[in-house]
Amino acid sequence: MFAKHARAAALAFFMLPFALSTNVRATEGDVKATTGKPVVEVAFVLDTTGSMGPLIEGAKRKIWSIATAIVDANPDAEIRMGLVAYRDIGDDYVTKTFNLTTDIQDLYANLLELKARGGGDWPESVNEALHVGVTKLAWTQGAEICRIIFLVGDAPPHMDYAQDVKYPEVIRMARDRGIVVNAVQAGGARDTERVWREIAQMGNGRYIPIPQDGGHLVIIETPYDREIIELQGEINGTVIPYGPRQQRSSVEHKTRQAAAAPASVATDMAGYMSRNAAKNGGEAITGNGDLVADIAAGRQKLAGLKDDELPEQVRTMNAAERQAFIDKQQAARKALNERMARLVKQRDAYALDQAKKAPKPAADSFDRTVAETLSVQVKRKTY
Repeated sequence: MFAKHARAAALAFFMLPFALSTNVRATEGDVKATTGKPVVEVAFVLDTTGSMGPLIEGAKRKIWSIATAIVDANPDAEIRMGLVAYRDIGDDYVTKTFNLTTDIQDLYANLLELKARGGGDWPESVNEALHVGVTKLAWTQGAEICRIIFLVGDAPPHMDYAQDVKYPEVIRMARDRGIVVNAVQAGGARDTERVWREIAQMGNGRYIPIPQDGGHLVIIETPYDREIIELQGEINGTVIPYGPRQQRSSVEHKTRQAAAAPASVATDMAGYMSRNAAKNGGEAITGNGDLVADIAAGRQKLAGLKDDELPEQVRTMNAAERQAFIDKQQAARKALNERMARLVKQRDAYALDQAKKAPKPAADSFDRTVAETLSVQVKRKTY
């Protein structure tokens, strides 16, 4: 037994066959598909003990580019992402669950709050975390749904916890439910490698070894970044929070959070939002609570709202003035989104060109390997 802080990195990459069972069984948290859109669901089962700190910080910076990779693999899909953070018995928590949601900004906010702590001994509660990921998250039912888990950690499971459902049984349950399980190993511990390879093979996924710190994050600055960030601020200025007080506060928090994001995160966020704007009522935030997007998408009618569900600036208007104000905001956002789409396309082309010119990295990083895996697995499922 040895401390987790002393493990060295080992580098390799193996492709394992991809397949999905169509025998999808309902689980405790499952929901039924309610739209005709393709659905792609991705959950991260993430070790948050002390040695995982650098990787977690990198994930916070690259979650938007990972979400964009899903959209690029299937532009028409509804994207739902979730997270199961895990440590071990005796730590602050064993598992902490953030359910599958289309509200990626909410997931990002929860990810920002995660800190790497604990993990005094070597093995962790991997078995329980996987079991929660497979059976407790609200996976959508249906044979055509694309469901993917990424187990991310550096230490093997405790196999001596009598109360746990052990990983071979959990992975069998995942196969029965049509969930692909990938295993991302941080560092080079041999005992972890053995288990992670077995999990990936049994789970019809990939075994993906990366450096202990998550690998070097490639952040490419482009001539379009400043204008994109300023334009996103203008788009966010068209947001009209509505509904219960808690919902309005959440929307206001999201716009402030977007404004406070580091430049590389802000441009990745803008790229994701731009890709989704056309199909989701021109939304400026993810999740509910923006009256402009919800009316445009037909999710809400202005006449159906009570005065106390509207912000102060709208509450004082009569019905005609309210409609005119909403129309004005929608028109402004439409024009801004069109400008954003052109800028994002230019930024993407520039970044791709620069990436091709850059020296090949010495090792795969967390964000690149996850994005590449998603691109392959989503396309195979949906096409």
